[in-house]
Amino acid sequence: MNEPCVNFDVLSPIQFLVRSASVYPDKTAVVYGNSRYTYAEFYARVNRFADALKKQGIGKDDKVAFLCPNIPPMLEAHYAVPMIGAVLVSVNIRLAPSEISYIVNHSDAKAVFVDTEFAKSVLPVLEELQDVKFFVNICDGTDAKPLPGIDYESFLAAGSPEPGPVAVEDERQIITLNYTSGTTGKPKGVMYHHRGAYLNALGEILEADMDPSSAYLWTLPMFHCNGWCFTWAVTAIGGTHVCLRQVVAADIFEAIEKENVSHLCAAPTILIMMISHPGAQQVKMQRPLRILTAGAPPSPTVIQKMEAMGANIIHVYGLTEVYGPHSVCAWQNEWNTLPMDQQARIKSRQGVPYVTSRYMDVVDLETMVPVPRDGKTIGEIVMRGNNIMLGYYKDAMATEKAFRGDWFHSGDLAVMHPDGYVEIKDRDKDIIISGGENISSVEIENVIFRHPEVLEVAVVSSPDPKWGEVPKAYVVVKEGCSPTAEDIINFCKDNMARFKAPKTVEFCQLPKTATGKILKFKLREKEWMGRDRKVN
Repeated sequence: MNEPCVNFDVLSPIQFLVRSASVYPDKTAVVYGNSRYTYAEFYARVNRFADALKKQGIGKDDKVAFLCPNIPPMLEAHYAVPMIGAVLVSVNIRLAPSEISYIVNHSDAKAVFVDTEFAKSVLPVLEELQDVKFFVNICDGTDAKPLPGIDYESFLAAGSPEPGPVAVEDERQIITLNYTSGTTGKPKGVMYHHRGAYLNALGEILEADMDPSSAYLWTLPMFHCNGWCFTWAVTAIGGTHVCLRQVVAADIFEAIEKENVSHLCAAPTILIMMISHPGAQQVKMQRPLRILTAGAPPSPTVIQKMEAMGANIIHVYGLTEVYGPHSVCAWQNEWNTLPMDQQARIKSRQGVPYVTSRYMDVVDLETMVPVPRDGKTIGEIVMRGNNIMLGYYKDAMATEKAFRGDWFHSGDLAVMHPDGYVEIKDRDKDIIISGGENISSVEIENVIFRHPEVLEVAVVSSPDPKWGEVPKAYVVVKEGCSPTAEDIINFCKDNMARFKAPKTVEFCQLPKTATGKILKFKLREKEWMGRDRKVN
C-alpha cells in the first residue's frame, strides 16, 4: 500500500479480510461440508497462499489462473493472489480444453491451479500452455488423474501464515481478469480494478441487506464476475461463506436448513430447479432468505413460488463488464398493497442503479439521447461509474467500441418507466422485428412461463417468407406433462396481443451456460443456418 496519509487510503477488498480477521478472529468464516475455518484460520491460509506464490516468483501484474468449483481454495485465491499485486483469472469449469487453452494463453497466466475433477479439461492442451511456469492440483475427494505438479495443501504448507504487506500501490491496478462467454467470437478478458471491486462489494452488502449474522450460500459460481463480488462482500461484513461444490436442489435445501442460510444468488434457472424439487411446495424457510437473481428477467411465476417458501426475491441486473450487478429493483413500500401477481411483475424490472453505481440510462441507439420516460420507447441501456471495467485485456478496439460516447454500452434494449425504473425488453439481437412490428421475446417468454405445464422457455426469431421473421418458442415441459404446440400458441393468444404469439413451438432441452443462462444464440443459429437475418 502507499505510505500512510491522513486523508486518503487505497481502496482494495483485500483489506476486508484484514479487518474481519481482527474484529471476528474466532467467528466461522468458511463452511464446507464438515470443514470450518474461523476468520483467523482463513486469514492464515490466505497468508500462506500469498507467501507460497511469492516464493514461486509470482509478483505484481502476474496472472494466476484457477479452474475450480465453489470450494475454499477458490475463495482463498480471491485474497491471496491480489494481495501480492498479482491478477486472478477465474476460469469457467465447464469450458472445453481448447477454450481453456485460449484463456490461459491470452491472459499470459504464469501459474494454473486446477481441481483434479477438471484436470481432464487441461491435460489434452497441456503442451499448448505457453507461459505457465507451474501447476497446482486441488484434491477435493476425486480420483481423477492430476496435472504434473504439487497438491494445493502442500503448496500452502510452504508459505508463512504471518501477514505480509498488501502490495496494492494503485487502487485502479488490475485485481482480476474475467472472460466473457465468447458468444460473438473469442472470449474477451474483462479487467477489474481494486477500487471497483471494493465499492461493488459494499454495494452488494447494502442492496442485499447483509449484516455480521449473514450466512451466504455459494450457488452462484465464483468464476462468474468473481461471484458478483460476494467473494469480498461476505468477508467485509463478517458473514459466513457456505461453500457448495455442486448446485443440486437437495443440497441447497439441506445447506439452507443446516447452516441457517440468509442469502444466496442464482440465475432464474436455479430457482426453477428449486421450485421443481419434490417437496418444494412444503418448504417453509425458518429464517428469511434473501435471493438475488439476474440473467433473464425472472418470471412472475417463479417469483411467486419462491416467495411462497419464505424467500424474498431481489432482482438485480448487470454484466461481466460492470462487476456483476449494477442495478436493483429497489422496493417501494406502496407496492406492498398491490396484488401478488402485480408485485411479481414489478420485481422483474431491472430497476435503478446501486447506491455505489449511480449512473444508468436508456438512450436512443443512434443519437444517444435519453428516451422518453413513458415505459414504451425502446433504447439501449448505458452505464458508467466506478464499477465499469478498465477495458478488455489486449483489445483496444473492442474497448473503444464498448465505451463510445463515454458510456458503457450494454447491448440490452429496454424502456424507462415514468418512475425512473428500467425494464429490459430484449438484447439488441433478440428483439424480433416481424412485419415492421417490434416484438419482445422476453414478453412472450413471461406469458408462456405462466402456462401450468411449462418448466422453461426461450423465444427467438425464425425466418418467415411473408413477415421476414416471426417468434418461435423452445419449451421444456414439466415432468409428466405433454402440452401440444397448439396449446402453447393458443395460451399466448389468450394472454397477449395475438400477433405476438409464437408461430411455432418446439419441445426440447435448452442449451445453457455454466451460470444457468440460456444460450439463445445457439437457438437463433439453428433457425437462421445459412440465411442472413436483417434487423432494421
